[in-house]
Amino acid sequence: MTPDRTTDPKLPGDGNSPMTPGLWRRMACWLYEGMLLFGVVFIAGYLFSALSQTRHALDNRFLQQAFLFVVLGIYFAWFWSKGQTLAMKTWHIRVADLAGRPLTQRRALLRYVLSWLWFLPPLAAIAPFSLSAAESALIVLGWVLVWALLSRFHPAQQFWHDALAGTRLIDARPRQA
Repeated sequence: MTPDRTTDPKLPGDGNSPMTPGLWRRMACWLYEGMLLFGVVFIAGYLFSALSQTRHALDNRFLQQAFLFVVLGIYFAWFWSKGQTLAMKTWHIRVADLAGRPLTQRRALLRYVLSWLWFLPPLAAIAPFSLSAAESALIVLGWVLVWALLSRFHPAQQFWHDALAGTRLIDARPRQA
């Protein structure tokens, strides 16, 4: 008898807990999400620039970054409270609370804020130095790799921002008959 792929033996409970998607699949979803967000950021940035009459890219830079932070927060909180973003649907991954229920708006916002742990530590480390773009990219990508690999130390192989937010990513592939 082969093990049922829909259960995760690392999770306590009755054995019916959904399986955590593999790290490579989650990272592929993450990269695809980044490509999709290019359009969201482009449209939001254009809207901000048009409404604020910004003539130069560095004018209102911090206000624009704050605006984009809010726009992305709305995007993710809305989609995560529905269970999936478009990228997550493509890769058959769902986000849920620890009981397997859809996220509330509050928990989705908490997950969004905590997901910035992917980027804020290296950005804070880079800030006091005058590093080249290549050096900065190497530090950020190195941290992203470390953060992703740290999920291997979580008992259910979840990312640590999910553990802190009380959420988890679960396999949403259709069951075979």
